[in-house]
Amino acid sequence: MRIFIVHAHPEPNSFNGALTRAAEQALVAAGHEVVISDLYAMGFNPVSGRRNFTTVRDANYYRQQAEEANAAVHGGFAPDIQAEMDKLFWCDALILQFPLWWFGLPAILKGWVDRVFASGGRIYGGGKWYDRGVFAGKRAMCSVTIGGPPPIYSDRGLNGPISEILFPINHGILYFVGFTVIEPFLVHAPARISDLERQIYLARYRERILDLPQASTIPYPKLADFDVHHVLKSN
Repeated sequence: MRIFIVHAHPEPNSFNGALTRAAEQALVAAGHEVVISDLYAMGFNPVSGRRNFTTVRDANYYRQQAEEANAAVHGGFAPDIQAEMDKLFWCDALILQFPLWWFGLPAILKGWVDRVFASGGRIYGGGKWYDRGVFAGKRAMCSVTIGGPPPIYSDRGLNGPISEILFPINHGILYFVGFTVIEPFLVHAPARISDLERQIYLARYRERILDLPQASTIPYPKLADFDVHHVLKSN
């Protein structure tokens, strides 16, 4: 199995760092291949613009999707973007490792998605989306550290259900481009728990990582379940 981990935390000694190291060690020991994009260590630029491309469709007015479509036809993605795309096509499973910041992705990871998940048929577009997406048959999972304890992220909690907070990522990014989405691995309040509890989380994560092909997935409806207006058909 080939695993691509996109790691988004500025501190190597953070618990996010520990999770990525645990995953890499467990996977390599089991004979799997692992590639890691440590976005902060790479100095990845998350800001989209003409830097995304080596080609130009319209020099007078910048439309990102139009430039992406043009680059997809002419092989015109910048080397840093093309390298990340190549990793996506190489892998069997993608892992996004990040802390939940302001109910979403850290800016560097959101910018990675903005730049790398290009339209025009390269990553999506032309009818290639959801279960008919480019990455259909591959799996993806979010591994997330969360500042607060579980009750505040429950159905009755102040912040609302964590499943709803992660929906734009799991459904709107990963499933949108075709990935089968594995239930996320969540670590609540790692800065407030004991060393023993952190070791338990790491052990559970190693088990989850080695079980990626069989891990439980989030059941999303397929395109065939919707009518021409993209509304779920009546039973």
